[in-house]
Amino acid sequence: ILIKDLILSISVGIHQFEKLKKQRVNFNLEITTDPNIKPEIKTIVNYENIINDIKELTEKKHFELLENLSESIFDEIFKNKKIKKIKLKIEKLDIIKETTSVGIEVIKTKI
Repeated sequence: ILIKDLILSISVGIHQFEKLKKQRVNFNLEITTDPNIKPEIKTIVNYENIINDIKELTEKKHFELLENLSESIFDEIFKNKKIKKIKLKIEKLDIIKETTSVGIEVIKTKI
């Protein structure tokens, strides 16, 4: 599953101005599922559900760090037992004027 350029306005950051105003954040995910499962409607992972989970998480509270946000996303997505690996890239788009974005990229595999 590939989700590219999901852009949401969320509350994130350690600075006071970031706590007062939402900012645009870009999410990219690569999700690997169990390769032994035959793809059928009942067995696939629905990317729309993943997107809605991220929206719901980011609407609930302020995240000081992108790292904390990524952990919450991993915890939520890994609830689906079919998902084995997630590559997550999160970028703040408008925070530093000399850049197009700053952020993190983390890969986690379920054991």
